[in-house]
Amino acid sequence: MSNRDTVVVTGHQSEEKQNRIRAAAGERARVEFVSSLEDARDLLPEATAIAGGAPQGTLASAPNVRWVHSWAAGPDADLTDEVLHSDVILTSSVGNGAIPLAEHSMMLMLMLNREAMRWIEAQRNKRWDRFTHAELNGLTLGIFGVGHAGTDLAAKAKAFHMRVLGCRRRPEIAVPNVDEMFSLDRLHEFLAQSDVVVVTAPRTPLTAGVFNDAAFAAMKDTAHFICISRGGIADDDALLRALQDGTIAGAGIDAHGIEPLPEDSPFWGAPNTIVTPHNGATTAATASRGFEIFIGNVERFVQGKDLSNVVDKVAGY
Repeated sequence: MSNRDTVVVTGHQSEEKQNRIRAAAGERARVEFVSSLEDARDLLPEATAIAGGAPQGTLASAPNVRWVHSWAAGPDADLTDEVLHSDVILTSSVGNGAIPLAEHSMMLMLMLNREAMRWIEAQRNKRWDRFTHAELNGLTLGIFGVGHAGTDLAAKAKAFHMRVLGCRRRPEIAVPNVDEMFSLDRLHEFLAQSDVVVVTAPRTPLTAGVFNDAAFAAMKDTAHFICISRGGIADDDALLRALQDGTIAGAGIDAHGIEPLPEDSPFWGAPNTIVTPHNGATTAATASRGFEIFIGNVERFVQGKDLSNVVDKVAGY
């Protein structure tokens, strides 16, 4: 490691945050703040770290970069061919939005389970509409991708007296509050037992398009599908068919295949479907936790220590 690193930080940072980043870097690194990498062309040749991602072509202009940090929890957009085929360490903000994503999942579960849109419509029309609704107690929740958000969701679901199943790439790793773990090759068995399926997994080559016609056909026709992590894990056409023909009972979609969701998208009016604008983790606390992850890594980087939240480039997260 050189005696003095150059850390280029992109995006708007308040004066308070800038001071904290400089303090974390200390005398061992020079920190430069830019709105975007377009404004950092003169800095790239000497940069040793970049915060905010490195679009394709960046590393060709920054031969000394050893570390790239993504402000996002899901690093799929930052896994460019250039980064994949380099020795550059990529870190992410994974885990920063786990708590609000789990809360958002519970909100969507409750709204779908209790037909909350019916109450909202009745209120809009000033109509007193009482009906017999369901409850989450005793239902089985299937969590696809039991990482940070999935783990927090499992704990919340247990508080609602639900049975919790998990499906992940490494099912041998035990997770608190998960009653049974399934491998990806047992996906349909996992789906067949679930009353609610929540996708909290990152989008990777292994998960892209996993929820296809066959997957939705494996679900109960009374089951709800919820996606709060990344679009594209469910095939949009297959999901729409499942909703329209009653293969599943409804959906809560925060992460979409195309974002922003186009005005002419059929998902806006899909049967028993709640659409939110990839907004589940947009909280001040999420941003704060992400910033703390970065601050910790700045300190480790200048001290030559191993970084946290390192992305497995092969696995994709």
